[in-house]
Amino acid sequence: MAEAANGAAESAPSFQIQRVYLKDLSLEQPNAPQILLEQGEPKLEVQVDIQANQLDASNFHVTLVGTVTTRIEDKVLFLVEAQQSGIFEMQNMPAEQMDPMLGIACPTILFPYLRSNIADVISRAGFQPVHLAEINFHALYEQRLQQASAPEGSSDSGIVLPN
Repeated sequence: MAEAANGAAESAPSFQIQRVYLKDLSLEQPNAPQILLEQGEPKLEVQVDIQANQLDASNFHVTLVGTVTTRIEDKVLFLVEAQQSGIFEMQNMPAEQMDPMLGIACPTILFPYLRSNIADVISRAGFQPVHLAEINFHALYEQRLQQASAPEGSSDSGIVLPN
């Protein structure tokens, strides 16, 4: 009886976070210092993208890429790009659950770290921090599935979030 329970436990799906880390972070202020003296309402654009690849039989690398661009009229005030990554171990996961894990669960875990790092670097640059709104990764996953089934040439690789 104990052997049967052991066998079932070994074949049960498992998910573990191996590591969460900041892979890359950049801040650009290409028009400083002149643009810092300009008056005008800054326009904010936020893009988020998900990249995932398999490292070995059970480990997956997922990167959440966030880009925040702020402009005054047509000039860039600042641009921040951050890549928040994680290594996730998944064993005995049914094939139909792999994509949702990589496209929903893993980015949901990484997003708070990405949001914090972006807000921190913008604040350190001397601006009011930008706190990214929560993202429904399930809805974005469904959106990507629809885009993937759309006719050639009509899909977009990144996700642009509303202000």
